Amino acid sequence: MAFGQHAGDPEEPISDINVTPLVDVMLVLLVIFIILAPLFAQALRVDLPEAKAPPSAEPVVADLTLAANGSLALDGKPVTAKRLPDLLARRQAESPELVVRLSADQAVPYGEVAQLLSVVRKAGVERLAFRTRAP
Repeated sequence: MAFGQHAGDPEEPISDINVTPLVDVMLVLLVIFIILAPLFAQALRVDLPEAKAPPSAEPVVADLTLAANGSLALDGKPVTAKRLPDLLARRQAESPELVVRLSADQAVPYGEVAQLLSVVRKAGVERLAFRTRAP
């Protein structure tokens, strides 16, 4: 018996289905779908509803600076450590969205920065940002 021939009448047609071309076509379609799927996701148009709420207020930023010699400044004006909690509490009461942006010299010991952070938290400020310099 030869390989690939059926037993029986040699004139009888082969009744097996050759699935190799079907698999090839399916793999090509799968590759096309994988390539085009991200394009379809970016092209989706969404009709968003309109909101009647007013836009949110921009946060008020207070710049707090701690110099290497230990001096403090709030928005560029010198301030003492005793007056700082009252000033921050007043600013927090005026605008609840207050953000304190802390700039501390890298020579300042970490303990002093931690004490300053506790003073800011005790004043009721919930949002704090640290300023750094880009390399």
